Amino acid sequence: MINELEKKIINLIQGDLPVTHRPFALLAEQLGISETELLAEIRKLKDSGVIRRFGATLRHQEAGYSSNAMVVWKVPDERLEEVGRAIAKFKEVTHCYQREPQKDWPYNLYSMVHGANKEDCHEIARRLSRTVGINDFTLLFSEKEFKKTSMEYF
Repeated sequence: MINELEKKIINLIQGDLPVTHRPFALLAEQLGISETELLAEIRKLKDSGVIRRFGATLRHQEAGYSSNAMVVWKVPDERLEEVGRAIAKFKEVTHCYQREPQKDWPYNLYSMVHGANKEDCHEIARRLSRTVGINDFTLLFSEKEFKKTSMEYF
């Protein structure tokens, strides 16, 4: 169980951090604790596994990556773990998931890739394919974004 202070901390850090030289000092001030105390609490939450990771999200369109595609793969069951781990190591891959294939949809591995344009995404997929030796894949390009948010817990 997490206590009230931990809930308040999670509430503050689950969204965007303030754009300032010392964002944690500003958040600590809002909580009425020191920056050192706040950082110690965040480390404790991370060490205990309550917080799995702490990272930044890049707005890929603003960074020149205007195209993205979900590359779906048909991978033999006995190679799924190996292929999934290999694909997940590529810097161009931001998500990589195993999913249960469906009757009319045989794909069981999904990887999101980002590129400057659609051809970049195709080239990334071809490179992934050569690396893992899986040729049965297709690209599903994003056409319109309706919602993209991080999960909010408190």
